[in-house]
Amino acid sequence: MTEQQTNREEQKKQTERLVHKLITAIDEYPDKANNYYDLGSLLTRLQDYAQAEELFMKALGILEAKGDQEAQNLLNYGLGNLYYEVGKVDQAIKLYNKIDDKKLKADSYLMLAQSYSKKKQYKQAVAYGLTAHELRPEDPEIDQALGDALLALGEFKQAASYYDAILKHHPGRADTQFNRGLVAMVLGEPYKDYLNQARQLDLDYYTKSEKRIAEIEKTLQATQKPQNDK
Repeated sequence: MTEQQTNREEQKKQTERLVHKLITAIDEYPDKANNYYDLGSLLTRLQDYAQAEELFMKALGILEAKGDQEAQNLLNYGLGNLYYEVGKVDQAIKLYNKIDDKKLKADSYLMLAQSYSKKKQYKQAVAYGLTAHELRPEDPEIDQALGDALLALGEFKQAASYYDAILKHHPGRADTQFNRGLVAMVLGEPYKDYLNQARQLDLDYYTKSEKRIAEIEKTLQATQKPQNDK
């Protein structure tokens, strides 16, 4: 067995132990929402979507009957994340909109911003992103969601300001480096360092996203041609 296979086997065993631990915790404390949420979120990450959905729905049924609003908020958020993950974005949006827990508000607004971006409704994404930003102004995930939505809308200078805010404290984000590079290309700024950083940080991400560079170069050439002809 190779070292990679050994590591995979160990990770699998650790995951199985964690799943077993969470199931035991649910059996011991069936009224505790966090145990359902943790297990449902783990199953979502493991792509066991059917079991995750079944668990969230069962937990909601139990805790709704007890009138536990805080628990319902947490479970609706977890189920919303599951639906977002599998592409059921409209169902996710309905659940995020139900959440009225102050502790989850910024997270739910962030997920609403990302959900509307998935639907290519970028103005709504910016609106929810700005609301999330007011609640948590230094969160790089919120800045990224805003930057990406503004980039899609062609608001390049605004997008740059959010990417720059992230890179000041989190320079190791390949997605931020890459998109800041795209913005720099459009704005006529030096951009190669950003793209090189993205390539070094995450080659897979860079390779998947590389066609966007060619698209922007093509667009810029098309818009610059009339000026050259004059």
